[in-house]
Amino acid sequence: MSVMNNSPINVAVIGASGYTGIELLKILVHHPVFTIAYVATSEGGTALDTLHPSFKNVFTCSVEKADVRRIAATCELAFLALPHQASMGFAKELLAQDVKVVDLSADYRLERETYEQYYCKHEDIQHLKSAVYGLPELYREKIKSASLVANPGCYPTAAILGLLPFAPYIDANVPVFIDAKSGVSGAGKQCSPATHFVGINENIVAYKVFSHRHEPEITEKLRLCSGREFDINFVPHLIPTTRGELIDAYMLLAEAIDPLEILRTYYKDEPFVRIFDSPVDIKSCSGTNFCDIYAQRKGTKLYVNSSVDNILRGSSSQAVANANLMMGLDEALALPTIAYVP
Repeated sequence: MSVMNNSPINVAVIGASGYTGIELLKILVHHPVFTIAYVATSEGGTALDTLHPSFKNVFTCSVEKADVRRIAATCELAFLALPHQASMGFAKELLAQDVKVVDLSADYRLERETYEQYYCKHEDIQHLKSAVYGLPELYREKIKSASLVANPGCYPTAAILGLLPFAPYIDANVPVFIDAKSGVSGAGKQCSPATHFVGINENIVAYKVFSHRHEPEITEKLRLCSGREFDINFVPHLIPTTRGELIDAYMLLAEAIDPLEILRTYYKDEPFVRIFDSPVDIKSCSGTNFCDIYAQRKGTKLYVNSSVDNILRGSSSQAVANANLMMGLDEALALPTIAYVP
């Protein structure tokens, strides 16, 4: 592992109270180049080891109420772990102050028309047009020169990496069905009847059937990357586990292929995609930046199976990979590679 730039780089984490925020901080604490110089939440006024007791005797600092001027005065790059719509205001101001931004919300992931259909009116069209989608396997060179990277959603990360190698061979006249399952951390910290222990324990529940906001993200990126239109039908489920995400996709092929050979060839130089000879599971990549993929053909039918840690590869570790590239560092620097097993 080589580091192309080893001068200390000050970074900020805005939105440190959520699951993605704490995962960012866990990685950054041990990063050999990035220095955590500013941590903020919507309220501020506390210490990091009070906000997250797991940091006690490991690392602490003041947690501020987010202030763009303070960030710009101390940091070269900011991670925005904020809800959609909240991020675009901060990003616009930070970019005006020459602070690079990795946005973990959906605010810069989609084309304007798609974003406004599924989220809200966009307030930063200028930077939306120049934002780079932060999937390194697809846009690595553009990420290196970007000032603003839109970190992908968790479901799209697993789905796009699993499906894109097969885009030339899929029968585009037949719908693609994606059955997705995620740990409860993907729903965020705010509790609801569906995420409350008594609701999710010993239970599996589908939600936002054919209406989840990640469906248009998957559809749009597959179209942009392959030049083909696909009818994506996406059904997510919550499962009674804290973290991890499993994608099962079903489609028809227009020609006979060897799916594992397709995957191995497509990802032969990618350090964070692992191709398996049998179906993948969530435990083997939990706690890592890996995306694990398996595929199998039965006649003209194709099954694609992929897995990521939803709050690491599906969010925070992928955000650090993007930041590494943006700042001239080895992409793999400080990224977790050992799974949480048993």
